[in-house]
Amino acid sequence: MRNLALGTRVALIAVFSSILAVIVLLATAYNGLVRDFEAVLTQRQLLETETSAQEVNRDLQIRLQALEAFASLLTDGEHRLALPRIRNLMGRQSVLEEFFREGLVVLDENGVAIAENTHVPGRLGTSYADREHFRRAFASREPVISRPIIGRTTGLPLLSFLAPIESDDGDLLGFVGGIINLAETSIIPRQADNRQENLFKVLDTDHFIQVDTLSETNSMPDIPAPGENLIIDAALSGVPFGVVTDRAGKKWIYATRHLERVGWLFLRAVPYRNATQPAWSSFTGFLGASAVVMLILAVTALALARAATRPLEKMSVRIRAMARDGFASARLSLTGPPEIRDVAQAFNTLMEEREALDVLKDQFVATVSHELRTPLTSINGSLKLLASGIAGELPDKATAMVDVALRNSEQLQRLISDLLDFNKTLAGQMPIHPEPVNVSNAITAACEGNQAMARHYRTRLSPELSRDTWVMADPLRLRQILDNFISNAIKFSPVDGSVVVSADLTTPGRIRFTVSDQGQGVPEPFLPRLFQRFAQAEAGSARARAGTGLGLAITRELARLMDGEVGYYYKRGARFWVELPTVETAVPLRGGHHENA
Repeated sequence: MRNLALGTRVALIAVFSSILAVIVLLATAYNGLVRDFEAVLTQRQLLETETSAQEVNRDLQIRLQALEAFASLLTDGEHRLALPRIRNLMGRQSVLEEFFREGLVVLDENGVAIAENTHVPGRLGTSYADREHFRRAFASREPVISRPIIGRTTGLPLLSFLAPIESDDGDLLGFVGGIINLAETSIIPRQADNRQENLFKVLDTDHFIQVDTLSETNSMPDIPAPGENLIIDAALSGVPFGVVTDRAGKKWIYATRHLERVGWLFLRAVPYRNATQPAWSSFTGFLGASAVVMLILAVTALALARAATRPLEKMSVRIRAMARDGFASARLSLTGPPEIRDVAQAFNTLMEEREALDVLKDQFVATVSHELRTPLTSINGSLKLLASGIAGELPDKATAMVDVALRNSEQLQRLISDLLDFNKTLAGQMPIHPEPVNVSNAITAACEGNQAMARHYRTRLSPELSRDTWVMADPLRLRQILDNFISNAIKFSPVDGSVVVSADLTTPGRIRFTVSDQGQGVPEPFLPRLFQRFAQAEAGSARARAGTGLGLAITRELARLMDGEVGYYYKRGARFWVELPTVETAVPLRGGHHENA
């Protein structure tokens, strides 16, 4: 984030905030979808169990009504029909035989079997009055259905139906019973959704048996013990529907419906993923749409952020131009949002004040330099006369002190000359007299003139002379530029290093003088200020204190006055160059000779 542009940061903040909001929204939506699908699936299971229970109840009611209609035929209004007549009627009941395949039984008013359509050994003459459903029938005089029972003589899981035989006066004359074998005749409806993973159970809550698994080999299958099947435990807990996790960690949605007539509990359960899968399918569609919206939002946020910060970028470009070209070109337009206009106005005001201070400083430096030059020239001349012995032989200590004073006065005189030269170049008052200059002669003269300094710093100064080429330049100012480059290269070269002065034809019509050393080069952060006045890369070093910080600034202005340019690059050492226009042949000067540096 630290290196990102402001516009990018604003866009990222907007996008990340939106993504966070969308993530929260998506999570909420997904949870809502899961809950909705869970509720829908629960309602579906309740409906399925209700439907199953109603189908069973309807089937039982049909059988019971058919048995009740047959019971009304077994009386003449006052008495029960005779046994032969009863047997004759029983043989004609094809529908009842289909309903009650285990047989029809007629019992007297005491619950003793007196007739049957299907012979079962030991059934006739047996009293069934002690059975629970008989006791209910005796008490209510209403048709009843037993809970699942085991036949006394057959040992099969049975369901017994009873319809009372009554006279017209309401006297109990006996019962008609119908029996079905639950192991063979299933009254439990087939499930439309019969996927193996779904669970459907019918439980007898009185006898704790599983009605749906009754068979000839398993006549009374017990309900699993508590803790063995957590779904059945949840169904038997009295909570009609909900979510339960089985022993394997799998979640189920279950629903129950109790059929009071037979004491059966209908249980349906489906895996919880049946709710999460459609929720996830719906969620992925919503997620895809959200991703498209987020992409559009990100592009829009980035575009708006870039538009909002573009004025700042333009301001940065202008400020960099100021740093490169000076204050004159650094003016910001007062356009854009109010905040940007305020910043631009404040910056322009600051630049105006800086320019005014700069002009005042230049005037002050020019005035001071000019006023100092005259007395300094006299002081310098007097010191030279003293050092030459014209005023007489000086003691050794006095001679040393005069030498120190002379060196410092010369350095001060050079500083004042640099200040005056720079002010002249800025004011356009520096006299320039361009003429053809021989390149090889200029390089040779510059190297010879700086040999003493090179020996002092223990540096080799090597000219690389080119073919006979000529440039259009002021010989004095070209020498000043080369001296400046060479003196800097010598000062910043390692001991026993080498400084090379060369010239090459770079582009047609341009000659480049290059001064190369073996030093460490200019620090990267200092490069934008390299050719500015009073700028020194090693401001705190002894080498830096030996200069004025104006040399490179003067060379740039001198090169511009001669239609040239200066520059720097690093290639195994510092490379300072000045590029000037060439001339095809030398033009003779007044006096018949060529003047060169």
